[in-house]
Amino acid sequence: MTGTLIAFFSRADENYFGGTMRYVEVGNTEIVVNSMKEIIPADTFRIEMKTPYSPVYATCIQEAKRDLESQARPELTGCPDSIDKYDTVILAYPNYWGTVPMAVLTFLEKYDFSGKTILPLCTNEGSGMGHSESDIRKYAPGAVLKKGLPVIGSNAANAGGMLESWLAENGLI
Repeated sequence: MTGTLIAFFSRADENYFGGTMRYVEVGNTEIVVNSMKEIIPADTFRIEMKTPYSPVYATCIQEAKRDLESQARPELTGCPDSIDKYDTVILAYPNYWGTVPMAVLTFLEKYDFSGKTILPLCTNEGSGMGHSESDIRKYAPGAVLKKGLPVIGSNAANAGGMLESWLAENGLI
């Protein structure tokens, strides 16, 4: 059986938007994922930390930096038993210190991605994909990693056109 899984990490609460802080109930990455679910048929899995980062942005980014520097693997609230039925995994996440949040690595290291296609999607406020693509390649050996899509977080609600193009380029539409 072949299918598509959208696995994503997203954070609401206080977020950075082009130079200002704003409280949001739905994180930018989740906004993009919700748009994607209207375009393609896919299962979704939210990557959630058992002990989430602070709702205060400045504290959150320091906690994320601490985890990155220590190469922590935060415990997740749960994971799918298997990803065997998926041939494509869209991995969506915000750019934390130039790469994926460490919780995404916890997710990646749980499964064998050999022969699966990973499409990375990274929300950011101008830092692009950072080195997240090379990190995903390192932590998902055997996967076919396609070119990622950077999405400006503050423009997440208007990303539909670029999502459609990217998904079409990757054979999902």
